[in-house]
Amino acid sequence: MTPKKKAIVLLSGGLDSATVVAMAHADKYDVYALSFSYGQRHSIELKAAAAIAEALSVKEHKTAVLDLRLFGGSALTDDIDVPKDRSEDDMEHDIPVTYVPARNTIFLSFALAYAETVGAKDIFIGVNALDYSGYPDCRPEYIASFEAMANLATKAGVTEDDRVRIRTPLIDMTKAEIATIGTELGVDYSMTISCYDPNGEGEACGHCDSCLLRKKGFREADLADPTRYFG
Repeated sequence: MTPKKKAIVLLSGGLDSATVVAMAHADKYDVYALSFSYGQRHSIELKAAAAIAEALSVKEHKTAVLDLRLFGGSALTDDIDVPKDRSEDDMEHDIPVTYVPARNTIFLSFALAYAETVGAKDIFIGVNALDYSGYPDCRPEYIASFEAMANLATKAGVTEDDRVRIRTPLIDMTKAEIATIGTELGVDYSMTISCYDPNGEGEACGHCDSCLLRKKGFREADLADPTRYFG
């Protein structure tokens, strides 16, 4: 029997990353999920990530521990208020304070090390260039640049014919399209948490950028929103 392909999937516990896990499974990959405890204020997402990994039967799930609060500079890693009730125009035309400096570069670098260790050639990340809240490290040109670097920086990249690929299956999708595909693949979105400022019970605020985009996605997809909101 031909062994299944291996893939590293970055799993935050949110809607997008859960969908990507399901998509990688549908593409016949053995999924090695990677989450991060990085000092984020919404650490409840790690419980969601663990539950999703179990529900979607990933091959292996690891959580890397690092502390980006050392640097701060973001509402997710510092004592900065999370913006609420911003307009779509505001989301599209500035970089919000919820942007964590260099986060995707750090995460993808860890994923690259994990991939070399297990012999995976594909790294999946749920970045999105449409409903992306202005984050510079979610753009296609950033992903292309990181992939080029990955194939210069690793043993596998310079000694083997099969290159490392950064897979971004959601990059050109709206939140509505993502929610629709995930629902078709059997993702239980009630297990996910996307909120930047949830309460201690794991309920979403309903007013941060991520909550607003999530609500919009379910609404436009004509799907029931299973999220528990406190606000």
